[in-house]
Amino acid sequence: MAAKYIVGIDLGTTNSVVAYVPLDAERPSVQVLPIPQIVAQGTTEGRTMLPSFLYLATGQEIQSGVYDLPWRTRCEFAVGEFARRQAAEVPHRTVSGAKSWLAHSRVDRRQAVLPWNAPDDVPKVSPVVASQRCLEHLIGAWEAAFPDAPMADQRVVLTVPASFDASARELTREAAMAAGLPETLVLLEEPQAAVYAWLADVGDRWRRQLKLGDRLLVCDVGGGTTDLTLVGVAEEHGELILERIAVGNHLLVGGDNMDMALAHRLAGLFAEKGVQLDPWQSVALWHSCRAAKEALLAPGGPEKHTISVLGRGSRLIGGTVSVEIDRQIVANLLVEGFFPFTEVSERPARRRASGFREIGLPFETDTAITRHLAAFLAAHGEPARPVRPTHVLFNGGVFKSEMLRQRLLEVIGRWFPAEAMPRPLTGAPDLDHAVARGAACYGWVKEHGGMRIRGGTARAYYVGIETAGPAVPGAPRPLRALCVVPFGMEEGTETEVPSEEIGLVVGEPAQFRFFSSSTRKHDKPGDLLDAWTDDDLQETDSMETALPSDEQIDEDYVPVRFHSKVTELGMLELWCVSTKTQGRWKLEFSVREDAE
Repeated sequence: MAAKYIVGIDLGTTNSVVAYVPLDAERPSVQVLPIPQIVAQGTTEGRTMLPSFLYLATGQEIQSGVYDLPWRTRCEFAVGEFARRQAAEVPHRTVSGAKSWLAHSRVDRRQAVLPWNAPDDVPKVSPVVASQRCLEHLIGAWEAAFPDAPMADQRVVLTVPASFDASARELTREAAMAAGLPETLVLLEEPQAAVYAWLADVGDRWRRQLKLGDRLLVCDVGGGTTDLTLVGVAEEHGELILERIAVGNHLLVGGDNMDMALAHRLAGLFAEKGVQLDPWQSVALWHSCRAAKEALLAPGGPEKHTISVLGRGSRLIGGTVSVEIDRQIVANLLVEGFFPFTEVSERPARRRASGFREIGLPFETDTAITRHLAAFLAAHGEPARPVRPTHVLFNGGVFKSEMLRQRLLEVIGRWFPAEAMPRPLTGAPDLDHAVARGAACYGWVKEHGGMRIRGGTARAYYVGIETAGPAVPGAPRPLRALCVVPFGMEEGTETEVPSEEIGLVVGEPAQFRFFSSSTRKHDKPGDLLDAWTDDDLQETDSMETALPSDEQIDEDYVPVRFHSKVTELGMLELWCVSTKTQGRWKLEFSVREDAE
């Protein structure tokens, strides 16, 4: 069946959104899909955002059908608003942050490990499967609304954080394929999607806001993560073009931290009134804090806001318990706690409460987003000269608050006092839906033509090469890192990696180590690093496997050179090519095909 729509999917850490535009539309006039979801047992409502939470039902709940949907019965799980509420009340049966787990290379993301630390009698799923379940829900909602346009036949653009390395992108694609998205699926970085939404809103007028040499900071602070990207304005054949020039790390700090901080403060106020909140009331408080935050920080917001939770116990049934909080307290708590004035030389604190910590998601110790931003601008500038953004595009629900937007601009302005304060881009106010809308716009531009953001790979990639030499008891051999993919390698291109012959271990188990860097922008394929810091290179998925032997070579290793390719869909392929025979082995971060 021929495609009828271009579909943009924002698989968010906290919320997911689907947007679409007819394939034959003359301009990208994008619509957002209402998504039916369970909001309470037996109650379904359609909402434009699907909370990315997965609740694993009990046997009794499955049999009762309380989580059944129009497109699925005997549901073993619930995705959406009800699942988010269960995250606080029944955390050991609820999966949250599955997308961040996809980027966490210290766990096997294909193994059933979530909910993390849940009791043995609770069923578990892998981060890949949890993401798959969320996507299945989105597909079900789409096909219920458009039964004559199956999702597998549409042109689909799925967004990922700019900070995702090749492994996390491949795992996202794996979940998408398992859910039923088409093989032609395209992955797009979320900050780029936000820019495409802005471009669709302002049209050709974008050139009035940006000029040659400008640097646009896309600051995306969502519910669970912060994503930073720099886009530069360059010139080609006399026309202005946009180029993605830097991406930040995957930072686990966002709006949920703010809501939790406010809830923690309010729980203290309830305690002062002699009310100790139970888990059920804490859920209600958490949700109330989100609404209170947005109301109090909005322009012209009230000076005070009353927060109530339903009473519990025989004396309070039908009643409520309330406390009042004023605007200044919230401003001090959230603005100063998450966007404090800092020096551009400051860096995020790495302090720990203990030398021991649970193994889990690497949440940021330092909640000051401004310090993380300072580190990002320094990492992508010249020595002692951080990059200065000329413009800022805000994205993510946190920036619904003008107070937070203005504070970030003021912080950057203080960092560069001799320069003008960065200007916010105007024209894309839909912060909740911008990423999904931008993904659909990108798909339309690919089909019909228009402004494209140049980017290529957001990282350079390296393989670890063990050095030759005498062994030392108790010490591993030194490791070198060979660059096989440079920063910014464009989709649809490939390259031979110049190097001496490398011995590829075959016929026996061996560990293969891979590294990436978002800051080493000048390394070329074939460059060999003898030493590096953790800030320079980060180890990504390493793997231990036994590659098949080459029947023509009676040795435990084969001399090879590397050939790297970035596909049209943005996936990375790395081949080990024998210099003595016709043997080829695909040994990479994302193995989707058998080695030849």
